Amino acid sequence: MTDYKNKLTLEQYQVCRLKGTEAPGSGKYYKHNQKGTYLCIACGQELFPSDTKFDSGSGWPSFTEPINLKNIELKQDTSHGMTRTEVTCKNCDSHLGHVFPDGPGPNGQRYCINSVALDFKHKD
Repeated sequence: MTDYKNKLTLEQYQVCRLKGTEAPGSGKYYKHNQKGTYLCIACGQELFPSDTKFDSGSGWPSFTEPINLKNIELKQDTSHGMTRTEVTCKNCDSHLGHVFPDGPGPNGQRYCINSVALDFKHKD
């Protein structure tokens, strides 16, 4: 069993394990435009390819689709007086963010993901 309190920073733990969120516009991957793959910060699972990232203007990194639907899990989230679809890492159940049906991609999805829940692997 992974000891996330010792593995993650306090902010990473608050978001990934306690379902928090980072302040909009504060994340290091919000304006990030390098080529590669975004990974789960807690377990290293591949989550989103950089070619699906777009600027939604939301303040969080946004993607049109994950690298593989088998790598994420979608769950109903009724917290904060609203109904949304939570996105978690299928491998370690870390909270990543939410998905909304207002994206520009072929499926019309906007995966709105916390930077603090992500790591990045540059394309070789």
